[in-house]
Amino acid sequence: MTDNAPAAPFIPNKPTRCFEDLTVGEYRVSGERLVTEEEILDFARRYDPQWFHTDPELAKQSVFGEVVASGIHVLAIWRQLDHEINHDIDYVCGVGWDDLRLRRAIRAGDVIHVTSEITALRPSTSGKPRGTAVTRYAVVTADGTEAVTFSSTNLVYTRAARERDA
Repeated sequence: MTDNAPAAPFIPNKPTRCFEDLTVGEYRVSGERLVTEEEILDFARRYDPQWFHTDPELAKQSVFGEVVASGIHVLAIWRQLDHEINHDIDYVCGVGWDDLRLRRAIRAGDVIHVTSEITALRPSTSGKPRGTAVTRYAVVTADGTEAVTFSSTNLVYTRAARERDA
């Protein structure tokens, strides 16, 4: 799939996977997403109005030679694609990102997808019914280049939390 927007809004069901269901090394890959010039311009004009994101003529004079997507825009697309592959995890919330790198500009016409790999799992030491999952993410272009990478730390409910809420 290379649509730049889902046919209908993605509305996930209640997540089914608790902390105990996750494994280190678990690797997931999203579907593909086409990035268009129209969405790059629209997003940047609303949220990141730098000239090399918003003006195709001026952007020709930039180091990129053309309009490129704002890093914040690429992260918003990452969020959509991550929901596609990890919506079944019963997250409490995210608590931080580490080692965020914007390695390659995303341009109009790029087809991207997201990968996620759980790199660490730590049970709570506070006695609360949750654990910490660390996941390495990448936004990957069609040629396999990792354009954006980072590590995300998230709290995930345990089965005890689900049983308590039932």
